[in-house]
Amino acid sequence: MARAFLDLAPRPPHAGMIACPLPRGDVQSPLEWFDASHPSPNQASVAAAERALAIAGDARAADGVLLVLLSGGASAMLTAPVDGVSLSDKVATARDLMHAGVAIGELNCVRKHLSRVKGGQLAAAASRTVTLSISDVHTPIADDPSVIGSGPTVGDPTTFVQAIHITNRVQTLPASVRRYLERGAAGRVPETVKPGDPRLNDAVYEVIGNRLTAMHGARIAAESFGYEVVMIDEPTFGEARGAAALFVRRAADLAARARGPLCVLAAGETTVTVAGHGRGGRNQEFALASAPAIAAIGDDVVLASVGTDGADGPTDAAGAIVDPATLERGARAGLDWNVFLADNDAYRFFAPLGDLVRWGPTGTNVGDVQLFLRA
Repeated sequence: MARAFLDLAPRPPHAGMIACPLPRGDVQSPLEWFDASHPSPNQASVAAAERALAIAGDARAADGVLLVLLSGGASAMLTAPVDGVSLSDKVATARDLMHAGVAIGELNCVRKHLSRVKGGQLAAAASRTVTLSISDVHTPIADDPSVIGSGPTVGDPTTFVQAIHITNRVQTLPASVRRYLERGAAGRVPETVKPGDPRLNDAVYEVIGNRLTAMHGARIAAESFGYEVVMIDEPTFGEARGAAALFVRRAADLAARARGPLCVLAAGETTVTVAGHGRGGRNQEFALASAPAIAAIGDDVVLASVGTDGADGPTDAAGAIVDPATLERGARAGLDWNVFLADNDAYRFFAPLGDLVRWGPTGTNVGDVQLFLRA
């Protein structure tokens, strides 16, 4: 997005920033650069947020327009903890909620109420804003601007009370987080910026890419190889294992009625309730959970699940590929798929087999894409 903006901008911007884990030299001046991290924020995430708030203040003082290029991942890469809550406490809170399988909208509700930049607060600090957004939000409301990147430039309909209900699902909530949320629920600290707040009167917001963009691109590629393509319109969501079973059943039914090579495409974002101690992400778990069903279909099918940002969970893989021989090849290598799935350790199952998808950071994030091919 930054590269495209610099190519299209009629003149150099007065100030700007990008928070992205790509090589520092990939985007040139006049942008300032912050090596922020994802899915957990780091000190660069804090520096990025503080600079963004300063730029917003400069825009207000100059009666200028703050342009925000926003994508999924901004919740971690743009982090300004509220007073009394440390960065490490925010990291621990988000990590425990993710491990508990909390959906992205609920996770971001909590993030917004522990932030000085999310939930409309960046726009409130500026006079006028234009936000161009790439969406990785699929449910319960597709492309919900209050959820994408935790909505730094739009009103937040959620409340402190809701945030408390969500955090009650974990037993290890840091004391500072609990105290702050309770103070907010009691009205002792300000709420996030709400829809209709006059500070947002001059805030313009457009979604310019989403999961359908990725699916259409995949469709064009599949058709160029001679596949008939069926796109599943509704988003993939829910627990990765259950979503995998549903996707394979639907794809197998479509394949049984197809007259030639078939490609079934879906996209969305699942969750994983972490019960084990392994290493993997939702796409790798989706793929491993689908392996028994793929093995039962026949010899001419393959399935992949990948993250469009190139990073699946805390790994260097975007996802994984399975075929009818995956479990057999694993068994020959001494790998029991049941054990690895139970330990949420799909990465260490797929890595020795060479079945991980590694394409590195893509510079964008519109969720995950699932693909089923039958020759």
